Amino acid sequence: MSEPFYLGLDLSTQQLKGVVVTSDLKVQAVAKFDFDAESHGYDIKKGVMTNESDHEVFAPVALWLSAVDGVLQKLQRSGIEFSRIRGISGAGQQHGSVYWSRHGEKVLGNLDAGKNLEIQLDHAFSHPYSPNWQDASTQQECEAFDKELGDEYELSHSTGSKAHHRFTGPQILRFQKRNREAYNKTSRISLVSSFLASIFLGKIASIDISDVCGMNLWDIKSGNWNEKLIALTSGPENTADLLGKLGKVPEDGGANLGTISSYFVQRYGFHKSCTILPFTGDNPSTILALPLRSSDAMVSLGTSTTFLMSTPRYKPDPAMHFFNHPTTPGLYMFMLCYKNGGLAREKIRDAINDGKDQGSWKAFDRIARTSPVLGQAEHAATIKMGLYFPRPEIVPNVRAGEWRFLYNRTTQQINPSGSEWTKPEDDARAIIESQMLSLRLRSKDLVESPGNGLPAQPRRIYLVGGGSRNATIAKIAGEVLGGVEGVYKLDVGENACALGAAYKAVWALEREPGQAFEDLIGARWKEEDFIERIADGYQKDVFDKYGEALLGFEMMEKKILEGEKAK
Repeated sequence: MSEPFYLGLDLSTQQLKGVVVTSDLKVQAVAKFDFDAESHGYDIKKGVMTNESDHEVFAPVALWLSAVDGVLQKLQRSGIEFSRIRGISGAGQQHGSVYWSRHGEKVLGNLDAGKNLEIQLDHAFSHPYSPNWQDASTQQECEAFDKELGDEYELSHSTGSKAHHRFTGPQILRFQKRNREAYNKTSRISLVSSFLASIFLGKIASIDISDVCGMNLWDIKSGNWNEKLIALTSGPENTADLLGKLGKVPEDGGANLGTISSYFVQRYGFHKSCTILPFTGDNPSTILALPLRSSDAMVSLGTSTTFLMSTPRYKPDPAMHFFNHPTTPGLYMFMLCYKNGGLAREKIRDAINDGKDQGSWKAFDRIARTSPVLGQAEHAATIKMGLYFPRPEIVPNVRAGEWRFLYNRTTQQINPSGSEWTKPEDDARAIIESQMLSLRLRSKDLVESPGNGLPAQPRRIYLVGGGSRNATIAKIAGEVLGGVEGVYKLDVGENACALGAAYKAVWALEREPGQAFEDLIGARWKEEDFIERIADGYQKDVFDKYGEALLGFEMMEKKILEGEKAK
């Protein structure tokens, strides 16, 4: 009998990707459909359409249908035998919503294998577009969401996040107010992930237990829709209608949703027993590609900075996002998103180079490596710290700017710096410390002691993105954040979301009763193929010194925010 295959899909903003793996996680094929390059008849740029006057960003749903056929055709041409695919899971760009018409599910269940999806599902939707995560049209709705439960703290405690423009609840509220006729003709509302699952299932798939947390509608601790927020979104007289549109959410991230639609059996040769598993969001799927274990931290060092961590502690805050873990009950996924990252580091690099060696990191790295920790002279009580935001920041919520301070650890006094700060040389180490201290400050209550009397810290630090190639950044990241097993560079290429989805399908169909995703996939995942240990993590003396600086860093942020409010 041939070894089974598993298909993982990733529907992102600019492309649909499919990855086929074996039971032992070996990749057999990869195919992608680029929306801008390969679609026809859609006025899109980088996968989306825009209405700048209303701050709207959205995508035509039919575009995604053409991509499904496109990816499957490419996999078929690569020689993949679809009859060997035992299970399918996927990932979708988070927060986007798809609105099915009253006849949508009936059309979905009666597709003609001789025709493509785009032609047949033209009338399956009450609204032809899906809001994209870049959409910023829902300011009024976000304010209403924060107010409904009291404030942004109460909303984040319930749903895992404060109200955000891109989140599905505010988007649905705006849709039903501005497009009432289309809303009334809507039978079901899917997320992008559950929309894609529905296509393969041949009926409307339930929303995933992790992706549902990106809606501002799901009460994470009670495991149900928040009644007040549902009433706000639908109107108090129409809550039952909206609950019917959203459907029930299974708790098991590996639940069997059913077998594949006969359309794919007849058109592409899938076996009729091929199982469809829940499709999750792109960020939850990313942590499955590692697989990220409890208290592991992943730092994406790109143009922006993203911090992901798996944790058993639910301690939400408006500055962060909490989601249910996509496979493991009792675990949560914690995420921090910063607008400023690589751009801020590059600005200081260029100032140090002063027009010479354009783009070179040699001088920056040398200065950062040889500068004292926190700019602290030997035996001195005063340390240097700053914030560097070329763009307006959201963590903390402050305008673009640069701020430099001196903090006295003995008196716990903080004041703006003067001539004591040598620019830009002192900035080289300070900016890396600043970015990592912000991560440590906001994750300190979510990490646990690894044992042996060690202080609470991540087990491992995984670095991804362009900044992960810089040994100096990796070294300082380990000094600030810890990581009892070290700092690692992670390279899963551009396929992380699709791989995570494929791994999820393997786990869902091959697990023993009660077997955790991390245990099954962790035993098969060959880390030497994907990760490299690049720096030490926890070092007691320097870790403790940065721990003492956290109070000063928090005071600095508060002082800056108070100063901005006073203007």
